[in-house]
Amino acid sequence: MEKLKVGVVGVGHLGAIHSKVYSRLDNVKFVGVCDCNLARAIEIGQKFKTASYSDYEKLFDKVDAVSIAVPTSLHYNVAKDFLKHKIHVLIEKPITKTLSEADELIDIAKANGVILQVGHIERFNSAVLAIEPYLKKPKFIECQRLGPFHKRVKDVGVVLDLMIHDIDIVLGLMKQDVINIEAVGLSTISDYEDVANVRLMFEDGTIADITASRVTKDVVRKMRVFQEDSYVSLDYVTQEAAIFRKTEDKIVKEKIKIRKKEPLKKELKSFIDCVKNQKRPIVSGVEGRRALQVALAIVEKIKPSI
Repeated sequence: MEKLKVGVVGVGHLGAIHSKVYSRLDNVKFVGVCDCNLARAIEIGQKFKTASYSDYEKLFDKVDAVSIAVPTSLHYNVAKDFLKHKIHVLIEKPITKTLSEADELIDIAKANGVILQVGHIERFNSAVLAIEPYLKKPKFIECQRLGPFHKRVKDVGVVLDLMIHDIDIVLGLMKQDVINIEAVGLSTISDYEDVANVRLMFEDGTIADITASRVTKDVVRKMRVFQEDSYVSLDYVTQEAAIFRKTEDKIVKEKIKIRKKEPLKKELKSFIDCVKNQKRPIVSGVEGRRALQVALAIVEKIKPSI
């Protein structure tokens, strides 16, 4: 079978990792990277033995599929151009800055018969996949995503930067609509919210309490799902999980067996599989838009206090 020709647009921190993974996949031909900083593009291109460009239009006639890892404010324009050229797109989260932009990308992808996948990498975390069989009817979900500030994230607050991961995971678990949102947040070192807490209520009464911070020294990425007879605890960083069950008068912990794999590699391999076999992505533009819709509603709730 002919190898799929792929490229990466935007080779900052995350785009460079996409480049590394593509360069090591057997079933693709890694044909080029692009960045407005040509020196950076050349650096990454040389490192992973591929061509380098400063103009992404140079990739139009060279790739079948592309990863887009540019700043969020540029997602819409860059993705739109590739989709209109019938090129399959994996765009990093959040899908776009606005819902109207997301809607247009979804429509363009559909009209041109190409895959639009959104890079919600935690969907491919081995621990997330491992806990699904243990989840029955969640009653309360608690998520924490804390860490230090990174200067490379300049155009969005902590909700669109970090919290959106947990929003997507919770929406994927619940598979129902949010009916109420309560949120608080504050700005400490940027022009956007740097700390945020939200309480989401779903149609069946389930509550999800999600906290995100990018001003915390230690990295914390955890989720707990409470059910009638048990609760499941998950650590995204270590890719470990356990279920706690009540037996008579005590709580018994059982570790969940997990075969750990690199989430981004799984995500990109899934993207390639979807392109080659015309499968629907786990996180298509529709799921990406849904997470964005909730995230933007949270941001609006927080804005008065920023």
